[in-house]
Amino acid sequence: MTLLTLAGVLLFVQLGRWQLHRAAEKRVLQAAFDGGALQTSDLGARALADVPRYQQVRFAGHYEPAHQFLLDNMTDGGRIGYQVLSPFRLDDHRLLLVNRGWLPLPEGSRRTLPDIAMDAGESQQLVGRVDELPVTGIAIGRAAPEAGASWPKRTSFPVTTELAAALAEPIESRQILLGADEPHGFVRHWKSASAQFPPLRHIGYAIQWWGFAALALVLFVILNLKPRTLP
Repeated sequence: MTLLTLAGVLLFVQLGRWQLHRAAEKRVLQAAFDGGALQTSDLGARALADVPRYQQVRFAGHYEPAHQFLLDNMTDGGRIGYQVLSPFRLDDHRLLLVNRGWLPLPEGSRRTLPDIAMDAGESQQLVGRVDELPVTGIAIGRAAPEAGASWPKRTSFPVTTELAAALAEPIESRQILLGADEPHGFVRHWKSASAQFPPLRHIGYAIQWWGFAALALVLFVILNLKPRTLP
């Protein structure tokens, strides 16, 4: 019983410390998101992987709307829909993906796809934030773009290599969240990755784990102070 109690207490304490560490990481993410829009820098020849996350950048080129992606299982205000990923050819010929925002399911159903068509147009200069592609903690929620499907292709929490394979050429490893004032966008309520699970929730879980550790010690003491009767 002593060994089990010590093992349980140590486990609960470590789990509480891990949650506290996660809270600190979420505060850093939120601070980066809040500060990222304070200054806009030119992307230039930099790779998106070399730009701080959530930094707002200015970039020039043109859309290639013939091959777009619909990110499935994306929510806005509790509603299910798609985020639209559109290939954008930079003036230096690199290809990146611009997230043009969120759209609801047409008539609440996946039987039809939303109209996201647009003209490629001439070269233009846009502003947006650098971010990672959306991720999910459940592997069964992922679905790569179907090879034989028509464009736009539906996909759920894809990785860069899957999108690059569908486009048959290399792409930048991150996405750009289109600025709120830029044209050809949809609903853009951009938030940091910490918004759905804020630091305070991690702190609450840390306190909960430490409470379990204290409870285990109290129960151990009570059980061992109980007088034993001889047979």
